[in-house]
Amino acid sequence: MSDSRSSDFVQPARRVAYEVIAAVRESDAYANLLLPVRIKRAALNTADAALATELTYGTLRMQGYYDRVIALAAGRPVSAIDPAVLDVLCLGTHQLLGTRVATHAAVNESVSLARQVASRSAVGFTNGVLRTISRTSADDWRERVLAQAENADDRLAAEFSHPVWVVRAFRQALRDEGRGDELVDLLAADNTPPRVNMVALPGLAGDTATGGTEAGGTATLGAPDAYSPIGFVLAGGDPFDLVDAHNGRIRVQDEGSQLAALALSRARPVQPGERWLDLCAGPGGKAALLAAEALAGGAELVANELVPARAQLVRNALAPVPAEVPVWELDGTRIADDHAGEFDRILLDAPCTGLGALRRRPEARWRKQPADVAALSGLQSDLIDAALGALKPGGVLAYVTCSPHLAETKGIVATAMKKWGDRVTRLDTASVLQGLSSSPLDLPTTDAPGGGTSVQLWPHRHGTDAMFITLLSRTA
Repeated sequence: MSDSRSSDFVQPARRVAYEVIAAVRESDAYANLLLPVRIKRAALNTADAALATELTYGTLRMQGYYDRVIALAAGRPVSAIDPAVLDVLCLGTHQLLGTRVATHAAVNESVSLARQVASRSAVGFTNGVLRTISRTSADDWRERVLAQAENADDRLAAEFSHPVWVVRAFRQALRDEGRGDELVDLLAADNTPPRVNMVALPGLAGDTATGGTEAGGTATLGAPDAYSPIGFVLAGGDPFDLVDAHNGRIRVQDEGSQLAALALSRARPVQPGERWLDLCAGPGGKAALLAAEALAGGAELVANELVPARAQLVRNALAPVPAEVPVWELDGTRIADDHAGEFDRILLDAPCTGLGALRRRPEARWRKQPADVAALSGLQSDLIDAALGALKPGGVLAYVTCSPHLAETKGIVATAMKKWGDRVTRLDTASVLQGLSSSPLDLPTTDAPGGGTSVQLWPHRHGTDAMFITLLSRTA
């Protein structure tokens, strides 16, 4: 490390961004969870917090593209670059090609950062690569990168910074709806920062907001959601300040997640005394919404989460709801062993690849591999089978994934329908969701095999995460 303290100084927002990016690489940290903690720890002001957020998410989103730029500028594959140095280079490249940060600031700060985290020789290397990148315009770099693409899919993967296999999975899912021409719009939407979407827990937030939540009571806080009757887009400010001010009864939640929970709770009128189960409840956002809905209708909710740390997150999420909600820590695939035919409604928000939330969790695109889909689909099949076993005859199951991959969505439902035969029917999920919404949802009109409908939400079409929702009912 240099003896010159001035040359070692790194602006705090950039330091925070680097630390989060490095933690994502080194320990599979989740940027959306770690970044707020690091911003608070560094006591960043509003402007620096915004810069740290843009640098972190922008770098993670476009990492695949920036890797290609760096490989061209460095004259070597990124696999031959020390990982810590590559993190610095990606962060610097984003500033040069993806922001309005001045060139000298982007390069000099990156060099100072390299001096802190890497060897002396890496400092000169970092300086040379970033100065090479800075001498060519962003448009010219794009042309150079795309010219190196191996085929049409690789070109899309390069331009929109997605793995090739994800590009192909998205195309297949869109074509299944007859909307294959929307692929570019979807890939672009994944690289657009999402709006800050909030939910006001029904029957609870009205005590702290201005009036009832479903009667415009949150209008002073932001614009109502297009589809969820209890959601709104935050007008401005720190969302977590709003959460604290309302004791957790108003909270951050994607509109698609709200619709997934409401599809279950409002599929039909609630009868007092019903028993509900959130089978895979962690981290608890949907469980809190279901708990509020159950309380309003006189139903009882049980939440289940196998992983103890996530089970504690569920308990924390449920704390604002004035109802007793047991949190079990059972293996969801065995839930029917001791609780067969016990529940009137079950939410199965199944563990999945998370490919539907790449706007909010950009690093997820680089973590998953095609082999993960096969492993997860086996678990998803076991879970839906167990959930149907725990459902009462006449009860309703909502099968939900935050992924549009057909092997995790329609494939799982089709397998379950085949196994259960005429003991299970598919409900008209599209009609349920259209009935919740003040604006019509743009959904394909084709019915699913065997009757009923499923719903696939999309970032580019609905402004939500790509949530898949299917309602099933036990007939016997």
